[in-house]
Amino acid sequence: MTAATPKGERRRQALVEAAAGLLVDGGFDAVRHRAVAERAGLPLASTTYYFDSLDELITAALEFHGDTELAYGKARLAELDPGECGGDAFIDLVLDLLLGPPAGDRDAEAVLLRYERLVATGRRPYLRPVMRRLSGQLHGLLVDIFGRAGRPVDRERVQELIALVDGSVVNALLEISPDPRAAARRMLAKAMQPR
Repeated sequence: MTAATPKGERRRQALVEAAAGLLVDGGFDAVRHRAVAERAGLPLASTTYYFDSLDELITAALEFHGDTELAYGKARLAELDPGECGGDAFIDLVLDLLLGPPAGDRDAEAVLLRYERLVATGRRPYLRPVMRRLSGQLHGLLVDIFGRAGRPVDRERVQELIALVDGSVVNALLEISPDPRAAARRMLAKAMQPR
């Protein structure tokens, strides 16, 4: 259901943001009607008032989270010093878009939760349209970043680099590495060296 009033729209948005927070913190299993309502500070019935199903709420939460990350990436790209393009700041920006911003002492857990969420998304067909849109926009943003760095690439090369980062992270997680982001950074930096 769409909210018909500004107050209703604020409540609906609060539910979406609460669900997105739960999704990031605990994965799909953490997104439940009661948990979302409690996190949003709203009555339990509000989730079923504004959303026809839990799947609809999860879809809205995933879309909100993805759009927020894309907006963050675009803002970072706009602020990126052209003199740093091609250096550590460039590598960090690419990794932030693929792994999420660093989460301090909880970074390895945050990266693990992100990959669990990505894998679990494949088991939810209703999320595919949103994931296709977000993935296409992410690839486009990465093409822009590489172009800004003076290293123009096509979408196929972007897919190769994403696969490299994914593989590095998964291997690091399997080896119980305390820092999968560092493993991905090493591999990405090596892959970005002139051939």
